[in-house]
Amino acid sequence: MDQDKLSILKSCFGYTSFRPGQEAVIDALLAGRDALAVMPTGAGKSLCYQIPALLLEGITVIISPLISLMKDQVNALEDAEIPAAYLNSSLSPDEYSDTIFRAVQGDIKILYIAPERLQRGLPPQLVEAQEIAMVVIDEAHCISQWGHDFRPSYLYITDFIRQLPKRPITAAFTATATGKVREDIMSILDLEEPYTIITGFNRENLYFEVQRPKDKFQALMEILRSRKNKSGIIYCSTRKSVEEISRTLSDRGFAATRYHAGLDDGERHRNQDDFIYDRKTIMVATNAFGMGIDKSNVSFVIHYNMPKNIESYYQEAGRAGRDGEAADCILLYSPQDVRINQFLIHNGQDDEAEKDEARIEHNLELLKAMTFYATSPDCLRSRLLGYFGETAPHYCGNCSNCNTVFEDIDITIPAQKIISCVYRIEQQGRRFGKAMIVNILRGSKLEKIKTLALDKLSTYGIMADMDAHRIRTMLDYLVEQKYLAVSADEYPVVYLVPKSKEIIVEKQPLSMKLPKEQKRKTEQPLREEETYTGTAGTGFGSDESGRTSGAGLGRRSQSARSDYGPSSALEPGDEGLFTRLKELRTRLAQEAHVPPYIIFSDASLRDMCRKRPVNREQFLQVSGVGSVKLDKYGEVFISLIADT
Repeated sequence: MDQDKLSILKSCFGYTSFRPGQEAVIDALLAGRDALAVMPTGAGKSLCYQIPALLLEGITVIISPLISLMKDQVNALEDAEIPAAYLNSSLSPDEYSDTIFRAVQGDIKILYIAPERLQRGLPPQLVEAQEIAMVVIDEAHCISQWGHDFRPSYLYITDFIRQLPKRPITAAFTATATGKVREDIMSILDLEEPYTIITGFNRENLYFEVQRPKDKFQALMEILRSRKNKSGIIYCSTRKSVEEISRTLSDRGFAATRYHAGLDDGERHRNQDDFIYDRKTIMVATNAFGMGIDKSNVSFVIHYNMPKNIESYYQEAGRAGRDGEAADCILLYSPQDVRINQFLIHNGQDDEAEKDEARIEHNLELLKAMTFYATSPDCLRSRLLGYFGETAPHYCGNCSNCNTVFEDIDITIPAQKIISCVYRIEQQGRRFGKAMIVNILRGSKLEKIKTLALDKLSTYGIMADMDAHRIRTMLDYLVEQKYLAVSADEYPVVYLVPKSKEIIVEKQPLSMKLPKEQKRKTEQPLREEETYTGTAGTGFGSDESGRTSGAGLGRRSQSARSDYGPSSALEPGDEGLFTRLKELRTRLAQEAHVPPYIIFSDASLRDMCRKRPVNREQFLQVSGVGSVKLDKYGEVFISLIADT
């Protein structure tokens, strides 16, 4: 029977259904369309281009920035008996020639190549012998100088595509990209009416936390002691910090290793392999480590220092929980982090692009947004999603702020005031946006308010004693709960709906989760056109977050863990089987010279513990098991399970 996308999904990758967004991207590529997909880490971006690559005639070229990523991807594909290879500087001349020969002969369907290698172009004999059906640009944000990880080598990709005899389907993938970066990607790559999808940045299995400890290292030790034998990454802003922390952790008995650009290539590769192959459970690194690392069982990512921008933070934190299991993303913040990052931005870290004044100013603005995240009492998940333009509830229940700073507040009277204000505005035959409503309620002296006689409304200034951000949060909640509505126009306005009368006529009581109120600072009126992000009473670089520091954070509620994402907890009595399955996986991985997660992810092993398959048919129902892995590993895993 001819293969189709669903049969490949199950037989090669072991899944019976697609994740959100995957099938739509696959269908667009199979129909010959270009594509731009912004999908968070762990959303399954690689399947979006690997499955079409197997169904299209010719070779698919995947441009990827790191050798480690290529090796991981090719190892996984070869384990699934998919013909794949890579071209990069790690190959000897003989290995390079052999790969080209196999590609010319049609023995390779998926070819990974580094952008630096692409500057030389593909060998003419390959281009003449095989049609390049599709070119995939992974980590596509690297092509934009306004992104967080600009790489000049990516700018050669467009010329490479233009020089091919026939223009291939072109697809760009990234986990993090603001609107400006997305526009850059489409423009620079000359994407032709691309199918564009943003699946959403929310990863419900990730728990976000910010601590402000007096002693960072002591806080780090407490975190690690509670996560013994779990795999994690600790990010530091400087090489010196990496050296000190990795050495101290090793001295204290932790299986830790290190990674930064100051190490020679041999040590970096050895240390990375130690982490990927589970010989070391903790990687201490600068941001030079991690892009494209497919290690699925990273259960925590700790930022010992605050990164320079939210894009970097979200991408690095997102390396936790790639298998969908619950994982922790913890930032240890101090005001000193701001000053260090300001220094790095101004001095450019040898990056000539950052010495441009416009770029320095741009990066300082990104740093402000990151600082607001680290010091805000608002829901951390909401802060992150809002930065990427995604609407999110003001309370997620699965971050340190929601679990420690938020409290139930009766907002019946404030809600009546807000809805009454909208009612009085409509009585005048007008409608306004959220910012103007907040300004009216707070008694702003804006000239526009006086010109329109809005200062004559009975609701003018009736919430002057409340923080503007707090009013805005309540207003957003009323819209979220459908007590008010917002138009879908270019300039959205707020208006009444039938449910509004439940608040102002029927006097229905209403409560919501809100951060504990902070001492209010003098505020400026909101501009009507601005999208208010709110600084929650914190100044740039301020040490006054008004929140609990250090102690108590990091203890997420069990209810929050169960509500967000799949549970990673094993049933009583399953721990022994899980340990034996991991030992078997490690032995098979060593024999095959691949990382253990290439054989099966931790999530698959846990599913084996839950289902305890004792025959081939039952084993095929385990998540991540397809016909290929059933034939390769089924017998030995079934035998172990049956004997336990």
